[in-house]
Amino acid sequence: MNATGIRRPPKRARRERGFILVTGLLFLVVMTLLGLALFRSTGLMDRITANTRDKQRSFEAAQAALEYGAWWLAQPSGGGNGTACAGNNGTAYVATIHVCSEPLSTSLTAIQDYSTWYQDAFIYKPPNMVVVSGGGGMSSATDINYFGFPGLYVEKLGLSADGKNTFYQVTAYGFGGDANTVSVVRGTFKQTASSTNRSTP
Repeated sequence: MNATGIRRPPKRARRERGFILVTGLLFLVVMTLLGLALFRSTGLMDRITANTRDKQRSFEAAQAALEYGAWWLAQPSGGGNGTACAGNNGTAYVATIHVCSEPLSTSLTAIQDYSTWYQDAFIYKPPNMVVVSGGGGMSSATDINYFGFPGLYVEKLGLSADGKNTFYQVTAYGFGGDANTVSVVRGTFKQTASSTNRSTP
């Protein structure tokens, strides 16, 4: 007790209160850093999920165009020797589809650079696909908007050794919700000539 009659706490007690304050501040800093790390991790996972979803959508769109090409080749009017497709200029639809006489390069670089050949491809419009300028977002039909319609390019590879089968190659592309999300798929299909033996034994 001092001269004024006020009792001072022991020095040890004052040091303990200071230690608790520092410990609490350190704990608060650690919790803040942990929260920021978790928040950043959650945002990163959201972006990864969105990119994966967009990639899958572009692949499915390209696959739909590829399957249309296979269906068209199976029709009686499908196939042929091929005519020029260089004048399509990105405006031809599958209503006018035909085999392209210009061979498409099989190099990986040419396929990845879809901008050099997709102008000559035929545009395929799947039912209920919503395409808007800029892509992304949700449509009024609760479907996700696509950047553009998929397309396909059909070319003749040649005849089999026995001359009974004709092989065609179909290359298709599809967009996701962004111009930078593009998938390119390719398939080879066999068309067998049907003939009937009408000779009598």
